[in-house]
Amino acid sequence: MPALATGTGHEPGLYELLAALPSQLQPHVNCSEDNTFLQDMFGERSLHSLVKIHERLQHYEESKPAPVLEGAAPLARDVSDELEGKSASQDVKELLKLLANPHVKSLLSVHDAVAQKKYDPELPPLPEDIDDDEDSVKIIRLVKNKEPLGATIRRDESTGAIIVARIMKGGPADRSGLIHVGDELKEVNGIPVDDKKPEEIIRILAQSQGAITFKVVPGAKDEASIKEPQMFVKALFDYDPKDDNTIPCKEAGLAFKKGCILQIMSQDDATWWQAKHEGDTNPRAGLIPSKQFQERRLAFQQPVTTLSSLRRSTRRSLTAPQTCTADCVSLDDVTVEFEDADYSGGFHLAGFRRSFRLSRRDRKTTKSMYEAKKSEMYDMADVPTYEEVVPYRRQRGDKHRLVVLVGPTGVGLSELKKKLLISDPQHFSVTIPHTSRPKKNQETDGVDYHFISKQLFETDIQNNKFIEHGEYKGNFYGTSLDSIRSILSKKKVCLLDVQPHLIKHLRTAEFKPFVVFVKPPTVDRLRETRKKPQIISGKDDKDSTKPFTEEDFQEMVNTAQTMETQYSHLFEMVIVNDNLDVAFSELQLALKKVETETHWIPVSWTHS
Repeated sequence: MPALATGTGHEPGLYELLAALPSQLQPHVNCSEDNTFLQDMFGERSLHSLVKIHERLQHYEESKPAPVLEGAAPLARDVSDELEGKSASQDVKELLKLLANPHVKSLLSVHDAVAQKKYDPELPPLPEDIDDDEDSVKIIRLVKNKEPLGATIRRDESTGAIIVARIMKGGPADRSGLIHVGDELKEVNGIPVDDKKPEEIIRILAQSQGAITFKVVPGAKDEASIKEPQMFVKALFDYDPKDDNTIPCKEAGLAFKKGCILQIMSQDDATWWQAKHEGDTNPRAGLIPSKQFQERRLAFQQPVTTLSSLRRSTRRSLTAPQTCTADCVSLDDVTVEFEDADYSGGFHLAGFRRSFRLSRRDRKTTKSMYEAKKSEMYDMADVPTYEEVVPYRRQRGDKHRLVVLVGPTGVGLSELKKKLLISDPQHFSVTIPHTSRPKKNQETDGVDYHFISKQLFETDIQNNKFIEHGEYKGNFYGTSLDSIRSILSKKKVCLLDVQPHLIKHLRTAEFKPFVVFVKPPTVDRLRETRKKPQIISGKDDKDSTKPFTEEDFQEMVNTAQTMETQYSHLFEMVIVNDNLDVAFSELQLALKKVETETHWIPVSWTHS
């Protein structure tokens, strides 16, 4: 490739060095893909063009040329005026047409600006009718394009003045550095605005094209504020400014969905923050309700009846942990059981649990069991808005994140856990429950259960060592936090299924739970896909099973809807178990990404 002369003797120029670089690097590149990448990168035509421009500018600076003519544009106008009315020959017509071409005029104007070194913009002349007693004013001229100016205004209640209320970070007004919060707006394009409403001024701006001239009285400048640290939040609710009648300017609002990561650009306004979507290349921020404002208005919107109805629904459908086939225990009117050891695929699934719904007869004879850790009322008072997050990537040797599966009875949590365990028993594991009942002959301590005394169990309850626990026929059962820690300390992934109201007790820097909500498909699909599977019909007849009923399907769907409505802000992922193999593949892929890729976690989890 030819190299441009640089005016530096025999020293090679940047363009020449660039052309020779791939061959110079070839002996040091081991991978053919890397070599291809370097060849493509350094052979890019746009890069060569930039280097050529750079070298020509460098040559221009070194030669310090003087312009032959500093006023080409005026000369062109004089020539045009002189030729007007002259002999209308074809050559004269062609020259007049050429000199009238906008591109030629622009080229001549740029030539003159460079020749005269007039790089500063031309400001509009000051109005001649300024009152000597009038406050100091600024005349600001901004060029309007399709992008909003990024400023809002309000009327001061005490003075009636039109004041700049906020400047949107990254917008044209912010980038210009000419308009500031607190400035008083006097005129727009020569039209006085003292007697106009903010809505009327907005219409004037909307109808204006090209350059817009503002006349403003500068407001009192605050002391230089410290630059706000970069902050990211995860949105825990959906928001569309078009549906928000309280937002100052709907056009300035930023829409987002639950789970979106937002970069907070400004919290100067206690009611309306400025934010943009993480990774968005558009520098302009949009308005979103602040955390405090959103919490207040959602709390006021919540009907009083919702509390009692959701509490009843929670007690009926949510608070019973998903457990199985021996030593039955219950919570309110939902019966659950801890399962004895199960064997599958040639290896032992100690402590593995299945879920089922008991008959109405058994519901009436069982007693309440699980303690909700006084979280039920707290759940109802929770108003999910935003959660501050930071990027996180698991380092080699770190403990794995706890994997929590949540879903209604019968949705297939046990089947998904079993498939994970079978797929890699050295990588995945489940907790072993604790009990105070006597050990049976065929049972092994630490394999089927951790058998401890009732006194020790009660002490552990008082010391909050159980994430869930209950009592049946005088014996205690529960899942201890230490059983989770034991699995994680062995650098294994702990699979745990709990009721959603218990998730918040696991959301700590120690466990960093990855919560997966498994939901059922429609009732119609359940009828098609759940024909063969059966559920255990009673606590006294372990081997007695019955098919799913319409009531089972409807309760599964209703419970899932209640769970999602109340707790979806805690879910990292949602899987619809329409097909077990497909759902398993989705879960397996997601867990692989959790271990290997960067993702967002609450900032509180980084402080252990």
